Parts: sequence; structure tokens; C-alpha cells
Amino acid sequence: MAPNERLRAIMAAGGWTCATLAEKTEVDPKSVERWLNLGRTPRRTTAMRAAEARGEDVHALWPALRQARPARAVSPELVGLYDQRANLPVSAFADLFRQARERIDVLVYAAVFLHEAYPRLNDVLRECATDGCAVRIALGDADSPNVRQRGQEERFGHGIESRCRLALMHYRPLLGVPGVEVRTHGSTLYNSLYRADDQLLVNAHVWGVNAYGAPLWHLRRHGDGGVFDTYADSFDAVWATARPVEG
Repeated sequence: MAPNERLRAIMAAGGWTCATLAEKTEVDPKSVERWLNLGRTPRRTTAMRAAEARGEDVHALWPALRQARPARAVSPELVGLYDQRANLPVSAFADLFRQARERIDVLVYAAVFLHEAYPRLNDVLRECATDGCAVRIALGDADSPNVRQRGQEERFGHGIESRCRLALMHYRPLLGVPGVEVRTHGSTLYNSLYRADDQLLVNAHVWGVNAYGAPLWHLRRHGDGGVFDTYADSFDAVWATARPVEG
């Protein structure tokens, strides 16, 4: 590769040494020598610092960066990220549902923590449905092989099956309420979803880890085809295969 004569001339004009530019860009002086003598292209962030330090156009110094694929930005739909679901208070779930005007979707295996920590959850869902909000609750089928497999992975034994049955007991008082549907599913669940209109809480599932100890991210829909829609579509796909719970 040809030496970077433009960078060499700019440094000479300013009286800068390799050590000077290295200090400004927080790299080893040997890296600067490679930029000068071997025509190497630094990482984009480093190149930006170098160009800023000399008041130059980064693409003029390193034309190859024009073709380089820029680093992807964080999705504009990401509102927040929690290390564990347990870090988000249960009242935040109820508050999210309470804000809904059009739809509430819940896709879980059990999530009994909602009713245990917030006994008024059914009242919140009933009030939302009365106000015209469509409520869809998809719970794990306790007899599903996938539910049993999840229990084995979590080392809970039969615990998760009993939690699925307990969750169904919690939601039974809502059966027959206009606007509320409860179904059971046997799908392999990769994430638990809690949707309220254009906001969504996604609780990731991690092998061998109970859901409360797995990460959770808060999304807000930002146009068609984004991350939010990916999860919303996955809910619809599972819902289509789920079985309605009879009153």
C-alpha cells in the first residue's frame, strides 16, 4: 500500500510528530507510523478523532472509509434495557397496561409474579377492556412438551407446569369479560412479551435461567418494519396456534 502522503504533509505543516498524533487519538505511536508509511486505514472512530484533531475531512485523509460500512446505531425503538426483569417493579407493568387504549397483549408461560405482586391486575385489565381495549392473554399449556422442557432447563422440575396452571387460575375471573381473550399455547417461547399499544416489554429467555433473572428491554414502536413489529408479529403467530380457554 502507498504511504499516506496527505497525512504526512499535514503533520509536517503543523509540526506534529507521530507521538503527538498518537496522544491526540489515544493510540500507540506505531499505529500512526503504519498510517503514514503503510497507508493503513484506522478504525472509523479513531480516524474521526485524528481528522478532528487536525481540522481535516476524514474521507480526504482515508478515502477507503467512504466505502466502509458505518457502525449501526442503536435502534430508535429502544427506550430502556434492564439487566434483569426483576429490576423493573411490577407496578411498571400495571402502569404500562393502564395507559393502553387499543390493545394489550401478553405472551408468557406463566408470569405469576404479576398477580402475586399486583393483586389488582385483573381489575386493571377489566377496566381497560371496558374502555374498548382488546386484551389478549396467551399462557403456556401445562401439558405441553415445550413447557416441561423449559422446566427441566430451569431445574425447576415440575414447577413451571404448576405455575402455568396457577397463572390460568389467576386469569379465569376474566373469562367471559367482553374484550378479553385467554388462550393457552405450547410453543417454544424465546421471549415473554407484554404489549400496551405501541409500547412493549420484552423479557428475554436465557437457557437455564428463570425469567426474572434474564434481561428485559422496553421498546416503543417507531414506524413499520422495526424491532417492535418483529416481536408483535411473533405474538400474532403464536396466538394463531393457541387454544381458547373455555369458561
